[in-house]
Amino acid sequence: MKPIKTVAFLGLGVMGYPMAGHLQRAGFDVCVYNRTATKAEQWQQEYGGRWAETPKEAAEGADAVLMCVGNDDDVRSVVFGDTGALAGMAAGSLLVDHTTTSADLARELDAACREHQVGFVDAPVSGGQAGAENAKLTIMCGGETTDFDRAVPLFEAMGHRWRRLGPAGSGQLCKMVNQVCIAGLLQGLSEGIRLAQVSGLDVAEVVDVLGGGAAQSWQMDNRALTMAEDKFDFGFAIDWMRKDLEYALAEAKRVGLDMPVADLVNGFYRELQDQGMNRCDTSVLIRRLGTRKA
Repeated sequence: MKPIKTVAFLGLGVMGYPMAGHLQRAGFDVCVYNRTATKAEQWQQEYGGRWAETPKEAAEGADAVLMCVGNDDDVRSVVFGDTGALAGMAAGSLLVDHTTTSADLARELDAACREHQVGFVDAPVSGGQAGAENAKLTIMCGGETTDFDRAVPLFEAMGHRWRRLGPAGSGQLCKMVNQVCIAGLLQGLSEGIRLAQVSGLDVAEVVDVLGGGAAQSWQMDNRALTMAEDKFDFGFAIDWMRKDLEYALAEAKRVGLDMPVADLVNGFYRELQDQGMNRCDTSVLIRRLGTRKA
């Protein structure tokens, strides 16, 4: 397989926009597509590169096509059909999906790519907007080893850790595990911070002490103080977390696994959505316990 030099990137949201930028700055020839063309034009002005009016046009001539869109249906809309990416991809090219989707969709994409003699890697990411902007993403991958190996130079431009977990769908399954762990951790962190506040403790001092022990976590290091200050206008929105948890719960049901904590926290997020907090960071769970500030 020839080295990847020309890349199409589909989807310029808070994650995709900087990810595509890192690829361009790393020396790849990048052509972007976004449903709102003004965003693609803005990206071109900031990073150079090119933009196209359809996924097919972006994919034509590309050695690899990367995607980071919203959900299963969004992925299908940019991959399939007369103007979809597959219609423009040549045999021997590579499709990499960074969207968090169902594992079933990853397997569907893998099968479709095989029919077109195109490689496929499902490669959801973790690290949030800050990770995307600072090229510090963790990338969880599923697919054939040869396809994963071809994608590694792309991952090097956008992340700091990447691993193949197994065949197509394995990356999405790993991302489900990631989201389930975060959901339970954030609920515990919310309860702990509220307990500290109502007990009259200084949250900053508590976090400083606990940060050196077994309770330490990325969420504690990066969200505990903003949670205590009732600030949630950043990070990963609960709309997206609910989407991800629904995928995980559906997979758990398929394999006969009970996940009571994930199911409970998913319900808590649903309550917050009903209160209009859809775009708040996932750490907004603490608001269910009152709005007391430190």
